[in-house]
Amino acid sequence: MVLSSEVASAQDISPDRMAAALAALEQMAEAAVADGDVPALSIGVVHDDKVVYLKGFGTREAGKPEPADTETVFQIASLSKPVSSTVVAALVSDGLVSWNARIADLDPAFRLADPYPASELTVRDLFSHRSGLPGTAGDDLEDIGYDRAEILRRLRLVSPSSSFRSGYSYSNFGLTEGAVAAAKQAGKAWEDVAEEKLYRPLGMTATSSRHADFIKHANRAAIHVKLDGKWVAKVERDPDAQAPAGGVSSTARDLSEWMRLELGNGVYAGNTLIAADAIAQTHVPLVTRGKNPVTGADSFYGLGWNVEFGRHGLSWGHAGAFSVGARSLVTLFPDSDLGIVVLTNAFPTGLPEGLSDSFADMVFDGKVGKDWIASWDAAYSGLFGPAIAAAKATYAKPPSSPTPALEIAAYAGRYSSSFVGDANVVAGAGGLVLQLGPDGAKSYPLQHFDRDIFLTFPSPEMPEMPSAVRFSVGPDGRSAAVTIEFLDDNGLGTLTRVGN
Repeated sequence: MVLSSEVASAQDISPDRMAAALAALEQMAEAAVADGDVPALSIGVVHDDKVVYLKGFGTREAGKPEPADTETVFQIASLSKPVSSTVVAALVSDGLVSWNARIADLDPAFRLADPYPASELTVRDLFSHRSGLPGTAGDDLEDIGYDRAEILRRLRLVSPSSSFRSGYSYSNFGLTEGAVAAAKQAGKAWEDVAEEKLYRPLGMTATSSRHADFIKHANRAAIHVKLDGKWVAKVERDPDAQAPAGGVSSTARDLSEWMRLELGNGVYAGNTLIAADAIAQTHVPLVTRGKNPVTGADSFYGLGWNVEFGRHGLSWGHAGAFSVGARSLVTLFPDSDLGIVVLTNAFPTGLPEGLSDSFADMVFDGKVGKDWIASWDAAYSGLFGPAIAAAKATYAKPPSSPTPALEIAAYAGRYSSSFVGDANVVAGAGGLVLQLGPDGAKSYPLQHFDRDIFLTFPSPEMPEMPSAVRFSVGPDGRSAAVTIEFLDDNGLGTLTRVGN
């Protein structure tokens, strides 16, 4: 492990070294956009409490001329987590809540599956992902249209993936509950608290935790996925349900001011906005994450922050990604008073990490140690590849002699479970259609595969990836239950028939 005392202090980074590193960073960013690595990116660098670099590259939407700049608003996905951690630190600083406050006291209606963890669960537990909630808990319900309140209510139905405080499981809706419960002590909605405690004091006028505010900006980045080798702005992503965990939109300019506050331990422009102890607790390593798979750094999680000890000493950071087309990253080196934020509008890409790691090498070593962009690109491109390949291998073609499906009436009807809610299977123009979510708002056409197994393609960012919908037919020749594979990560994807 590399100790933070071994790394250069802020005054040891010479102006010449910084200038050379920034020039190299700019060249790499320009080359990446020119090569089509991403349609656009925006970068901010802070050093010694000054914003020393701000620049945008590329175009806000592929195929259109409008340029991205430092005022372009990006959806930052899970980079929202450390931003939201700062907001809660401000509440802690004001004495409105404690990191050790019990959720049972702050939000008595919230429950986990087991009574003991539910009674002892704290804000600290949820912001460090050690509650025992499985990582995907609630994401599936968001995908089919449920709102935040209903998703948080149904988390009580999800069995834990580990015992309380014994394991790390990255949970968007767990952290969301921690933030929402803390905000209740201010008597306001989370979105209002974030604006009041952080965005407004720092002059982050383009930053919001509301999707409606994001789409009001003319200068905003569309999100892109790669189809047939080209970046396409195919899908919009409304993350309001998990706003504290993934719903912030911001600019490189605004986030550079936030980096100043973080590196200043709560001091901004000479004024103490957050008590040092309240914000310092967010950077304490609480749960081990093992080795960083690309850099080899020893990695831990604090409160909304990854805390790592690597080749350049101590760093605080967090990545963000929407698989429908957004990528972001912040990396801070507190002992050197240095920070970088990289925002992009595409997925998959490892460009944010690649640029950040290359820049750090230039600052601390005077040269780039390896092709970090290629290494991180490989890591991100492999996130879904194996899953897609496995699904395609299983469902690429029906059996050589598939058993025909029963009549439509055998499958059609209403199904229900406490977790998923109601599902309707109805006859559509091309066959069966599965309707899910509030008022059946989400529709999934079903393609027959073999007897009582049908396929659907639920993922807009991976439209070629099939997922099974399996009916369980009873002795009467009618389906008694249906298992929806893409809602079954936590064993809660089976619904039983209701009525006739």
